[in-house]
Amino acid sequence: MTRRSTAADAGLAVLAFVLSLGVLAADGLGTPDAGVHHLDARGALVTAVTALPLVVRRRAPMTVCLVTFAASGVLYRYGYPLDLPFGPGLAIYTLGAAYGGDARSWRRRLALQVALSFAPLLGIAYLLRGEDVGSILVPELLGVALGAAALYLAGDRARMRRERMAELEEQARRVGREAERERRLAVAEERTRIARELHDSAGHAINVILVQAGAARLLHDRDPDGSRRAITAIEEVARGTIGEIDRLVRALRDDGPVPPVPADPAALAELVERHRAGGLAVAAVIPAPGRVLPHGVALAAYRILQEALTNAARHGRGSADVAVRFAGSAVEITVTNPTAAAGSSGGGGHGIVGMRERATLLGGTLEAAAERGEFRLHAHLPHGQPA
Repeated sequence: MTRRSTAADAGLAVLAFVLSLGVLAADGLGTPDAGVHHLDARGALVTAVTALPLVVRRRAPMTVCLVTFAASGVLYRYGYPLDLPFGPGLAIYTLGAAYGGDARSWRRRLALQVALSFAPLLGIAYLLRGEDVGSILVPELLGVALGAAALYLAGDRARMRRERMAELEEQARRVGREAERERRLAVAEERTRIARELHDSAGHAINVILVQAGAARLLHDRDPDGSRRAITAIEEVARGTIGEIDRLVRALRDDGPVPPVPADPAALAELVERHRAGGLAVAAVIPAPGRVLPHGVALAAYRILQEALTNAARHGRGSADVAVRFAGSAVEITVTNPTAAAGSSGGGGHGIVGMRERATLLGGTLEAAAERGEFRLHAHLPHGQPA
């Protein structure tokens, strides 16, 4: 029960009471009988009992049903023309919704018996009023019994639809949680791989710094220019390594073995050639970088192009266009390929997640989208070293 459902039930109870009063005030539907009991204070009070208990119909459906039945029986007994028993009808519907799917069979049977008891109760009220029950049994009491059964079944079907909708919503939430868990796992795996590569990059940079420092010490006296060049190389390598560490320090690290990945930008052309040899028709524009790129940026460019070409081979139509641009302070990679089917994402799984995470950790961006039968990927990888 919520505040909203309670308010709705209160409104429904008031509506049933007003409609029932309207029927009694009009002396019933159609032409009034000669012996009809006109609406008075007692009739209005009993009519309130037939409808207002619906406020708590969700909390005590069986009790509400019995109370509204009893009040309606009193009205019929004293000749009030309640031709449309709104309160009992809604109570029967609620009974079906509450107990129609109960796991305990005896409660289901009891609820159905209570719902169908309205017709015999009406017959008893007519009998106590002195009416000829035999003459009205078939046309009216049978109709009341069928109406009660229909309302009970309608409540049961409404319950089934409600449960099915709740099940579908829970399934959708579960699928969403699984997808989010998979996405986080992919991000964690990619960060782990990036952290391993950072470890290799930092170790390589330290070795270079050690060699250049030794050269600078040895050349300090006999070749001052060579010594200064060695010191300049140390400064550039150290600055690049610090920049990579600042960008990737939050990545996770795994001590497992890692297959070596080329970091030289020239390896991009070799990567394209390998995919061509594998049957993918690649049209590529890969100029010379003009300067040495930071190790992490070169690795990211290689990984992103590798994943993009793999997606093109798996999900495309056997061809791809590659354009690589080495700007003053960033590397731009654009890969386009026709998709195999309309609306295909060209690889919207972990590969795209991993590429985007790699670009983000470098301070860059990655955009991937399928449109008009073509999948386009664009990566922007800044390295902060203007030419």
